[in-house]
Amino acid sequence: MPAYHSAFNELSDLRSVGGMALLPIKTRVRGPAPIADASAEDIVDEALNLFRANVLFRNFEIKGDADRVLIYLILFITECLGKLARNPSLREAEKVLGTLALGNFAIPGDATFPLNALYSPPASKMDADLLRQYLSQLRQEMAIRLPNRIYENDKPGKWWMCFQKRKFMNKTL
Repeated sequence: MPAYHSAFNELSDLRSVGGMALLPIKTRVRGPAPIADASAEDIVDEALNLFRANVLFRNFEIKGDADRVLIYLILFITECLGKLARNPSLREAEKVLGTLALGNFAIPGDATFPLNALYSPPASKMDADLLRQYLSQLRQEMAIRLPNRIYENDKPGKWWMCFQKRKFMNKTL
């Protein structure tokens, strides 16, 4: 059975930096991403919906720049679930994930980025800054939406937490 790919791969009028498409997202977080239609699904929703199916795959064929964004978000969700392993309350989880989203992280082209073979480095310092801002915006938006999706009665749902030790493509951020 093949992995699920991003529906945004068909969009052709998107800017790409470091092999990642700058996709529109529904957010109030400041950043370079275009604002998506509030009624449509964005890449963050798509990553949350496809996470549990795609995390089981060790191989993932990249069919477009939107798939690279999806891979990054799936790896970030895995990292977030690892931080929630101690079963904190919903409010504590929001704080922990907010701190994680704002923390220092590697971008494609950095020596510590785990998927450098799949991503191209940004062409210039300006592109690197743009990519860092975009990924930071995605991380912050994921940190806002994830707790609301996985928590049930102030406890993390077991059908999400069972994936906390799974490694998508045998990689971690």
